[in-house]
Amino acid sequence: MCGFTGWIDWTDDLTKQYSILEKMTETLAARGPDASGTWISPNCALGHRRLSVIDPVGGAQPMVRTAGDDPFVIVYNGELYNAPELKRELEGRGRQFLTTCDTEVLLVAFMEWGPSCVEKLNGIFAFAIWDSAEHKLFLARDRLGVKPLFISRQLGRFVFGSEPKALLAHPSVKPEIGPEGLAEIFIVGPARTPGNGVYRDITELLPGHCAVVSRAGVSVTQYWKLESRPHTDDAAATAAQVGELLRDTVERQLVSDVPLCTLLSGGLDSSALTALAVRYYERTGQGAVHTFSVDYVDNDKHFKAHDFQPNADAPWIARMSSYLHTVHHPVTFDTPELVNALREAMLARDLPGMADVDASLLLFCREIKKEATVALSGEAADEIFGGYPWFHREDAMNAGTFPWSLAAGMRAELLAEDVAAWIRPLDYLGDRYLDAIGEVPRLAGEDDAARRMREMSYLNITRFMPTLLDRKDRMSMAVGLEVRVPYCDHRLVDYVFNIPWEIKTAGEREKGILRHSLEGVLPSDVLYRKKSPYPKTHNPSYLGAVRQKLLEVLSDGTSPLLPLINVKKIRQLAESDTASSNLPWFGQLMSGPQLFAYLLQVDMWLRHYKVAVR
Repeated sequence: MCGFTGWIDWTDDLTKQYSILEKMTETLAARGPDASGTWISPNCALGHRRLSVIDPVGGAQPMVRTAGDDPFVIVYNGELYNAPELKRELEGRGRQFLTTCDTEVLLVAFMEWGPSCVEKLNGIFAFAIWDSAEHKLFLARDRLGVKPLFISRQLGRFVFGSEPKALLAHPSVKPEIGPEGLAEIFIVGPARTPGNGVYRDITELLPGHCAVVSRAGVSVTQYWKLESRPHTDDAAATAAQVGELLRDTVERQLVSDVPLCTLLSGGLDSSALTALAVRYYERTGQGAVHTFSVDYVDNDKHFKAHDFQPNADAPWIARMSSYLHTVHHPVTFDTPELVNALREAMLARDLPGMADVDASLLLFCREIKKEATVALSGEAADEIFGGYPWFHREDAMNAGTFPWSLAAGMRAELLAEDVAAWIRPLDYLGDRYLDAIGEVPRLAGEDDAARRMREMSYLNITRFMPTLLDRKDRMSMAVGLEVRVPYCDHRLVDYVFNIPWEIKTAGEREKGILRHSLEGVLPSDVLYRKKSPYPKTHNPSYLGAVRQKLLEVLSDGTSPLLPLINVKKIRQLAESDTASSNLPWFGQLMSGPQLFAYLLQVDMWLRHYKVAVR
């Protein structure tokens, strides 16, 4: 995993602007702590920061290969899990290789097949390749958007990078936001609209898309999308296929030349990945699997069960680690660490994010990095298999909006009156929902119930899942840790998307088909444990800390946050005796402490980036 950046300019000689390229590249140092490289020509500048995972010696970037006298140059962030098969195919076509890294496989694949090479890739990736003979830049992003790629289109210029901070280091890209950006920050979040970069001049290359930049302009093409097809396998065959796809995916993603571990919460998703990893390690003689878990000081004293977190993780982590004989590393954080990390988490995203959940993940990844460079995570299983409570609640199913936006009206009331009139937040949210529903691939003959469940699956995979993938990428790469997400293998996602709901919920349980596929892999009590999400702190000291800091911001007349919000209402909330850690003020995803921490991040973001609102 790495970070890259660069730009194309048809109006200037970029060889005279090397200092800008260096500055842009350096902003991504955390993503690539092991090496740095640049390549520059009159019209194309490329910068790269490397985190060495495969072939540390031979995989330096930007990587250059020539066809005749003409160089092809690549900068790349990701992993190809089918690199060995692609390499054998390319060697059979007469291609030769100088390294054992997947970067060279990807570059040679492009030289052989051109833009259609993306259809052959199995992995998580974002990359850019400069074809000097054609004077074109080709960019692509993986099918599910695991790896980020931000872009800025300008007259005669095209700027790009793994994170917004790299683009903002270019003098032509300004930290400005308009009404859409504010709506994304205050209403649509945490699930940003795909492609929306929040900053006025920044967008994202969408998942499953590629682009060609030439003197004629920018041409964007979608090379992959979810498709609806009839599902012909019965429940038993479906479970067998899910199990085989997951096994193959995990084993492909266990390849690494540096220490690797798994994240273990004791839940179904992470326990499955860990169990499959243990089986593979035992079969290949690789020793014990190392596992990591996160918890918070005094969580055992203050935990209260609710729909989204029905039980605590600690006993289940101990159960699975003992059962699988892993080398387990528990990590615990206290309130001061979480509060202090809010700013660092915001800087990692270049935007306000998921508050304490971001902060704790960043701290967790930092501790993991001390022992490992690669980790496997159970991210995305709930979106793909239908595990969230909102898949099973009528109010969410019939709300006519995103299921995580049920309390958007309450959030809109937190905006200053003139700001709300300007951005029309609920109209904006409604339009984005209609856009999403309009994209859903339909299947002829489905009844209303099946049609609605297909819509819910599509919304979760294309709207909610990307924000969790973005969070996982940005918090992990901020400390130089590569996190792989086996449940996002496009073959698995494509197959599961078309499984009928009655088979997905086999045994009348959420994620029933996944549980069925793992029988014999996990002990039955873990196999049928109720879903529990990434843990957060329940310590009332956290509420007290973020509430006090927010009240200080509300009393600071220089805060750029104040003109945007209803200060009186938010002060009343912060001073309320009922602003407890388990009260869902603003929907299932933002309790009182999370709201206060989020507003603190917005204030930090506006100040640090000197964001202009206009």
